[in-house]
Amino acid sequence: MSVLITLIAAVLVFGAVIAIHEFGHFFVAKLSGVQVNEFAIGMGPLLFRKIVGGTQYSLRLLPVGGYVALEGEVSPESQQAQSAGDPDEEEEEENPIPPELRTGVPLNQVAVWKQMAIMAAGAIMNFVLGFVVLVLVVATQQEVITSRVIYSIDEGALCGQTGLEAGDEIVAVNGRRCFVANDILYELARTESHQAEITVRRDGALVELPAVQFDVRETENGAYMDIGFVVYGIEKTPLNVLKEAWNSELYYGRIVFTSLIDLARGRQSINDLSGPVGIVSAIGQAASYGLGDVLELLALLTINLGIFNLLPVPALDGGKLVFLLIQGITGRPVPEKLQGALTLATFALLFGLMIFATYNDILRLFGGGF
Repeated sequence: MSVLITLIAAVLVFGAVIAIHEFGHFFVAKLSGVQVNEFAIGMGPLLFRKIVGGTQYSLRLLPVGGYVALEGEVSPESQQAQSAGDPDEEEEEENPIPPELRTGVPLNQVAVWKQMAIMAAGAIMNFVLGFVVLVLVVATQQEVITSRVIYSIDEGALCGQTGLEAGDEIVAVNGRRCFVANDILYELARTESHQAEITVRRDGALVELPAVQFDVRETENGAYMDIGFVVYGIEKTPLNVLKEAWNSELYYGRIVFTSLIDLARGRQSINDLSGPVGIVSAIGQAASYGLGDVLELLALLTINLGIFNLLPVPALDGGKLVFLLIQGITGRPVPEKLQGALTLATFALLFGLMIFATYNDILRLFGGGF
């Protein structure tokens, strides 16, 4: 039964994240008058299709992505997905829409700014989904909203002896602004030597506390840092729910961005990357705790996808935005052959990275490791 619940939750989460991303591209493309040949969920062999309003809507076998095929777009990933179908359908796949139903224009015939809007729309819709999901999470959770204002400090706590006071509002930790209470915990967990530089708002003025120290507690499972204070709760009004959801989205976005930076700097091992298997495992674990945890993971995944797709890598939307920015500045498009070669090369690298992450997931799943 738990396996079935995991599969259902995984399909719903992956489906929502991918569908909303592709819908962003689709909606803005339609709005801009661009011909959308296909809206696909999944990759590889075709399972189902229906042509409506000059667009083929399809479901494909491999639940590892999706795409929107636009007329005139340089898109090796779409070509790969189509070529993976039934060979007898290859000719039909290349031109799924009858000429009389193609009412839109090719992508490269609309203004550059419209092309950029189409490319950015997928990530934007991921952020919108993340915000909506977080509104639901904050509004339905039983716990109160936690503030960043210290209610009390434990008696004898080292943080109180080295600068923090009751009534302080924590603004930043180690130079990084804190949007929600979880930001404080996340940044403190990244500190070294159990000491942090903290900026607080005290009596209306910003105060810099350069060396706040925290107690270390020893347990059977090892040592941990005791923050030594508690914060105020916030009344759950509609406005406060919206504010908390927005700030939580910034919090999740920072986690994703910081993790990418840590990976690039070598602070985080590439072996820590998770592929589809690891994500499904995480979804299954979240599902065992309840709907709230699944929704929080959905928010993290959709924000993660939005940020990842905006990276300036040719196979991603961010790379296409770079090509379009160059075109907007120079007045000339980047040659299609160069775009195609760079996109195909980076697509292959990303696919290889996914295979590597999946291999690590399987090793972790069965108790192995690198």
